[in-house]
Amino acid sequence: MSDSDWWYVDLAAVVAVTGLATFGLLVDPPSTVRIVLALPLLLFCPGYALVSVLFPDDVGDEQRSFDDWKTGLQNPVPDGRGLDSIERFVLSVVLSIALVPTVALGSSITPWGVTVRPILVGIGLVTITLALAGIVARLRCAPERRFTPSLASVSVTSLGFSSRSRSAYDSTNTRVFNVALACSLVILLASAGYAIANPPQGDGFTEFYVETEPVTGDTETMYEASYTSGESQDLTVFVDNQEHRDVTYTTVVQLQRVDYADGNGDGGGEEEGTTENTATVLETDELTRDSITVADGQRESQTLEVTPTMAGDDLRLVVLLYEGEPPSEPSTDDAYRVIRLPVDVA
Repeated sequence: MSDSDWWYVDLAAVVAVTGLATFGLLVDPPSTVRIVLALPLLLFCPGYALVSVLFPDDVGDEQRSFDDWKTGLQNPVPDGRGLDSIERFVLSVVLSIALVPTVALGSSITPWGVTVRPILVGIGLVTITLALAGIVARLRCAPERRFTPSLASVSVTSLGFSSRSRSAYDSTNTRVFNVALACSLVILLASAGYAIANPPQGDGFTEFYVETEPVTGDTETMYEASYTSGESQDLTVFVDNQEHRDVTYTTVVQLQRVDYADGNGDGGGEEEGTTENTATVLETDELTRDSITVADGQRESQTLEVTPTMAGDDLRLVVLLYEGEPPSEPSTDDAYRVIRLPVDVA
């Protein structure tokens, strides 16, 4: 089988490497493996696939007259729109640097937002789609003009390192420029590898909220606010861990009787007889507590069984979230997250 029969092998390799790298990065491998997988996926494969779509043909050996209709010069120059291997490599890196942020920007309009998983999946899909389009573009080229990858196409001469003596009629020596370009690419790859191995992380945080109900014209509260004293009722809360580590949380639910001096239910004194934001807590009773371990970057739901011990329309549920074990007497002053829910207990 001749080399011309393998004109698609490089794009098939791009598809395989893209699929393997995308899947490997989604399972969160060690940093060394992450670098090996991310470098070709982010800095080469997308751009190479796009270059294959734009330039499916080879450089070509045909000659044509230079600008004959304008200047009358008959100097022969190569005829072909293709790129040689070095040009393809450099342009692949440049276009990859342009494509990856574009995909990340596009993920911002998806329901998943700008997070790692949709960006990786988006890059993978874009690269594979472009690679398949590149195969189709090459297939439409004439076989003698079709670009076919070959080790022979990458030579020392193409890099500008030829031992042949130069003549006064040779073109400008490009060795210095090629060396500078090679050094720039090495620095770029090293910088990208370091960034992948040590991704910047902001301050960690935890989102904590209750399950809400669909809003209609008759909706008074977005949560279940009616309880019956002595009867158990489920309260579902969600914990979204963005602390950059696995965390074990403890949730404490208290029932408080409060006196709002201004009729405003947004205040929150935390001990009996204390006043804060015009609200005085008259009585507090702990109803339940439960612990849950949430992996980094994950969201878990927690269903708490609440059995009110008091009745009235001046009550509120206070849901306290702690990292680890809470103190013997939990309060909003020492809780990591706090939710206050005015309720009516019959």
